[in-house]
Amino acid sequence: MTDLLSELEATHAQLVAATVDDLSAEQVLTVMERLQKMSWASATVDHKLITQLEELGPEALGGDKVTKVLTHRLRISAEEARQRGADAEALGPRRAMTGEVLDPVMPNVAAQVAEGRVGPAHVKSIREFFTALPDHVDLSARVAAEELAAGHASTLGVPDFRAALNRMLLWLDPDGSFNDADIQRRRGITFGKQGADGLIRVSGHLTPEAWAVWEPVMAKNAAPGMCNPDDEAPCVTGRPSEAQIKADHRTKAQRQHDALLAGGRMILASKKLGKLNGLPVTVIVTTTLKELQSGAGFGITGGGSLLPMRDLIRMASHAFHYLSVFDDDGQALYLGRAKRIATPAQRLVLFSKERGCSAPGCTASFYQCQVHHAAQDWIEGGETNVNELTLACGTDNRKVGPDGWATRIRDDGRCEWIPPPHLDNGGPRVNDHHHPENLLNPYKEDNEARPGPPQSGADGPDPDGE
Repeated sequence: MTDLLSELEATHAQLVAATVDDLSAEQVLTVMERLQKMSWASATVDHKLITQLEELGPEALGGDKVTKVLTHRLRISAEEARQRGADAEALGPRRAMTGEVLDPVMPNVAAQVAEGRVGPAHVKSIREFFTALPDHVDLSARVAAEELAAGHASTLGVPDFRAALNRMLLWLDPDGSFNDADIQRRRGITFGKQGADGLIRVSGHLTPEAWAVWEPVMAKNAAPGMCNPDDEAPCVTGRPSEAQIKADHRTKAQRQHDALLAGGRMILASKKLGKLNGLPVTVIVTTTLKELQSGAGFGITGGGSLLPMRDLIRMASHAFHYLSVFDDDGQALYLGRAKRIATPAQRLVLFSKERGCSAPGCTASFYQCQVHHAAQDWIEGGETNVNELTLACGTDNRKVGPDGWATRIRDDGRCEWIPPPHLDNGGPRVNDHHHPENLLNPYKEDNEARPGPPQSGADGPDPDGE
């Protein structure tokens, strides 16, 4: 495999260096078509490799899941890693308990992919189609549907192919007779990544039971005049006044948003959710004194999202939240404790310092993290002092061990994660995902080779600040 890959890399280098100036439009399109075919066909190798990693198991991967290893080693998004893993599960080779090699779950689609006739968007559509199929559709119909889908995928563009799959779904289930198992399988709500404007896109499906619960809540709190943030004293209980109703110019979607916000506040204010990783379930925000005094900029929540200062100041009036304020240097207070369990105050200090899991490439927020003894493990005599602790998600916390990852606190106070030799790709050992400002600073120790923002003056500022 490695010799073949070396030959492929050499050929690819020649292809990259080749000129295209003498190609006609038709020749350019033909070359692009052939390149795309090779790119699509190479997914078959990817499926084999991912299947092999799955068979080797977590022990060979430093205790991590395959998707997380791919995200770290290949520097791809978690979503892409999940998609590639799902494709490999459907299209990769399988092995029986007896060692016998079996056909892929979708053999006809896998064959078309191997020939470069079907791309990742087609494959994703096919997987979604079979996920939507009701349980009562029998095996013979599923086998025929897979063969038919593979044939259409090799000739149709993605929009037309999706339309064909939707029509096939109607043929297989003309009455839409989804049973409870189908409904439960499709339930779910997805919160997208925060956009540049601060907004988060929400999508998904509620079960009839879930909507029956929220329906009266919306009927009450999303009615005109209710929970209106534009009112000086919003009505959140009882009936709104006629003046409040007439002054309400929000859309229905905006009223439903505000009803969800009010409902969330009520739930947090009830204090009935218990604790999350050692702290009461509530909104936790960190900011600097300078930003708080100016009323500009953003605070950072325990979930890693940005909260505009105007919203933070408004939320402070509702209480039930933790607000952690530090100076511009972000210096953490020293808090010592002779017990293994970190105090709530120590957790807040770690949140302000690290904001989320400190393992390189991990996107887990503070709300998803545990406190980890980074300088020395507790069972080996490590102390629960805030300058010896770090934040780690459950997955990363568990992968630290004699034959796995190791952690240490550097002189600058940051936690460094040292991978086992077979996972060391020379990448970062600290996590700047929660500190994107570090990636833009050309004078940070960990970012000397990274491009930074343009500086005024010929030489730029002194890195030592002098």
